Amino acid sequence: MSDVIELGYSLSRRFPDPPQTDYRSASVHALRHDLFCGDVYLDADGQEFSTAWGWVPVLDFAWALCDIVELLDEDPRGSRAATIRTADLDFTQSTELLRFARRFGLVEVSATWLDGPPAVMRHAELRREARDFLQDVLADLFDLHPELADNANIWTVQGRFPRV
Repeated sequence: MSDVIELGYSLSRRFPDPPQTDYRSASVHALRHDLFCGDVYLDADGQEFSTAWGWVPVLDFAWALCDIVELLDEDPRGSRAATIRTADLDFTQSTELLRFARRFGLVEVSATWLDGPPAVMRHAELRREARDFLQDVLADLFDLHPELADNANIWTVQGRFPRV
């Protein structure tokens, strides 16, 4: 089981954002599915889950990961819950999934495109790393596109998933 979780990304040069993009008023759909394409990776428990497709919406991945971590925590018993809670993070342009399964305070992560055992991590650590990753991605995107920081949809996601 890992106490160190690494999350990262790279933006694609092959799939750049349209030059006429108005980041200040971009819709949630555009922010999550049409912009900021690249690749992502998650490394935990000696397992690396990375994409090499070039078209993964990076902001959506970070946002969806935060959503999934919260979904896995909906049992009122929290880390005492013996029931397995599951969630999938799907990649919209393919049939591939990252699968998450939580029991007690541990989360197993596996990928449909990779063989091997799942990575195991603490839920609290995954929550912290997912939120830090989202906030880091946003900070990087603000450096590239300063007007994105004025988007009300971004304010909402920043407020919903602050650093822990």
